[in-house]
Amino acid sequence: MQPPFNLVESLGRVEHFRRLPEADRAAIVNAGQTRSFPAGAIIYREGETGAGMFVLLAGHVHLQKLGPQGQQSIVAEIEPVIMFNEVTVLDSGANLTTAVAVQACVTWNISHANFQALLQRYPMIGLGLLRVLAARTRNLLAQYEDLSFRSVLARTAKLLLDLSERGARPIHRKEYPNADLAARISTVPEALSRSLQVFRKNGDITCTRATITVNQPETLEKFAQVERTLFKG
Repeated sequence: MQPPFNLVESLGRVEHFRRLPEADRAAIVNAGQTRSFPAGAIIYREGETGAGMFVLLAGHVHLQKLGPQGQQSIVAEIEPVIMFNEVTVLDSGANLTTAVAVQACVTWNISHANFQALLQRYPMIGLGLLRVLAARTRNLLAQYEDLSFRSVLARTAKLLLDLSERGARPIHRKEYPNADLAARISTVPEALSRSLQVFRKNGDITCTRATITVNQPETLEKFAQVERTLFKG
């Protein structure tokens, strides 16, 4: 059966498949399957048998790691059209993260065996995958630097600057509850709340039940140990 053109077109926006003609992308689509997940669903769990590679076609996904004290850390946010869990189709190992559907999601999923067969036929897919893995390695090293060399207070300041676009827009608590903010900087909600309290007392931020507003980005930059040039477009 010929797959829907919109799915073939969507895969054409993924780095691996961008240079392939439509007929080859259709063959690739047929090697996997589309899967839907409701908001809040666990797509796969860390440590379980490899679930294969996914491409997110619609929705929003968080990739999480479980900490030694049971806290969840968000290591990546996935938006369309981006792949995730790609390591499992290379080494057939267990899932490295837990994937949570933050919103209702539509994905395309391919197993290790089927992906290996595709690599034999389309070796350029592997070259595209190397570029993606290189970019994600750089991102992981940046996260390691934050965890190793920045305190929770500094990480909170950096997160507030990032989410507010250096004070240009408020951070909506419904979209970013404390548990979510804490997971983004690999800490617990209580530690995050203490950091927010410090910034609130200093007048650096204003907190309401609905929003967090950054009033003094320059002061937060000092706490975050970052330069202003990092926030320029």
